[in-house]
Amino acid sequence: MTEIEIGRAKRGRRAYAFDDIAIVPSRRTRDPEEVSTAWQIDAYRFDLPILAAPMDSVMSPETAIAFGGHGGLGVLNLEGLWTRYDDPTDLLTEVAGLTGPDAVRRMQEIYAQPIRAELITERIRQVRDAGVTVAGSLSPQRTKEFAKTVVDAGVDMFVIRGTTVSAEHVSSNAEPLNLKEFIYELDVPVVVGGCATHQAALHLMRTGAAGVLVGFGGGAAHTTRTVLGVAVPMASAVADVAAARRDYMDESGGRYVHVIADGSIGRSGDIAKAIACGADAVMIGSPLARATDAPGRGFHWGDEAHHPELPRGQRVEFGTVGTLEEILFGPSVVADGTMNIVGALKRAMATTGYTDVKEFQRIEVVVS
Repeated sequence: MTEIEIGRAKRGRRAYAFDDIAIVPSRRTRDPEEVSTAWQIDAYRFDLPILAAPMDSVMSPETAIAFGGHGGLGVLNLEGLWTRYDDPTDLLTEVAGLTGPDAVRRMQEIYAQPIRAELITERIRQVRDAGVTVAGSLSPQRTKEFAKTVVDAGVDMFVIRGTTVSAEHVSSNAEPLNLKEFIYELDVPVVVGGCATHQAALHLMRTGAAGVLVGFGGGAAHTTRTVLGVAVPMASAVADVAAARRDYMDESGGRYVHVIADGSIGRSGDIAKAIACGADAVMIGSPLARATDAPGRGFHWGDEAHHPELPRGQRVEFGTVGTLEEILFGPSVVADGTMNIVGALKRAMATTGYTDVKEFQRIEVVVS
C-alpha cells in the first residue's frame, strides 16, 4: 500500500474512518422485508449482527435479557458494578448525576470495590435462566483470576476485551495470559480484542478465537487517542482485519474467524459501513445508551473512564430518544440514525440489492 511522507524521518499510510467512505448502490434493489440480518458464530445464531458492548451504562442483567430477546447478544461487563455490589441501582443514579472536576475521582472510588466471584455466578445465572445466550466480558488482566468462575457459571460465550489485546504480551513482572493455551482449554467460544491491524488480528486468529474485536480508542466515551495518541480509523481497520480473516482461512485450511467492529459506531449508517468493509457483526454502546431503559439513564461511560491510574475515557451525556425496542426496530421519531437501526441496516442492504450480511460485505464503497 502506498505510503505518504509525514516528514523526512517518518512515512505512513492513509487510513479512512467510516465518515470518509460511502456505500455505492448496485444495479439491483429489493424490498427490505426480503432481507435477512441473521448472523451465526460457532453454534449460536442471532437475528441481529449486533452485540451490546459490556459497559455498565448499556448492559445490566435485565437489559442483556431484553437485548437477547430482541435477537442480539448482550455482553455483561463482569468487572462492572453488577459484580461488585448486590444492588448498584443507587450508584448508577449517582454516576449519572456526577458533575464537576471530582466526577472522575468519585467514579474511581465507586469502582474500587472488589469484584466478587459469587456475584459473577449470580449475574450469569440470572441471564441463563431467562433462556437467552449468555456472554460475559473480562479484561486480559482479570481473565486468569475469574475465568473458571465464569465458565463454571454457565457462560455460552467468553469475551476478552481491552483497549488493545495482543497474542504476544510481554511482562517482566508477571507471567502474561497465554491466549492460545487459554482458549484451547476452554469449552466455550472466545471473542477477543481489540486490534486494528492485519498482523495483530492474524496473531489473535491463530490463538483459536472464534471472533476478533476490531477497534480501540475510537469509542464515543473513550479518550485513548487524546491520552495515549493511539487510534486507527475504523473503515481501514475493519478492512485490514477482514483481509487477515481471508489470509487465515488460507493458512488454516478454511477456518473462519468472525470480524466484529467495535468502535466509532454511533449511528445506523456506521453499522452498514462496518459490514460493507468486511465485518460480520458490530459491537455497539452509545446507540443503546440512548434507550430510556438503559442503566446509564442517558449517560454513557466505559471502564477506561474510571481507571485507577490513567483514566482514558469520559462520562458522556447523550440523553434518551426511545426505548431499547424503538432504538432497534423503530418507529423512529428522529432523522439522525439513532433509532430503528436494524430497519436502517435492512434498508441499506435492500437499496443495494443484497439479501444477507455475508453478501453485503461485497458491496462497493467509495472515499467521499
